[in-house]
Amino acid sequence: MTFEEILPKLKQGKKIVRKGWSGFELYVTLVEGEIFEGAPVTPYFLIKTSDEGFSSFAPTVCDILAEDWIIVEE
Repeated sequence: MTFEEILPKLKQGKKIVRKGWSGFELYVTLVEGEIFEGAPVTPYFLIKTSDEGFSSFAPTVCDILAEDWIIVEE
């Protein structure tokens, strides 16, 4: 799938990943509805990796143009 096709799935709570990644990257997820110091936090992406827990994720141009996005089943 393209990023445009999979983005609505991500917004529905699905976890996604690219087939072309090495396997170190387990999935990308969208975080919404967070509150920090009483103020709302804008939505953001996190990526789950096999050894570091979670990191922030900002898709690159290559990620946005890729056609190998898939939904991760858990």
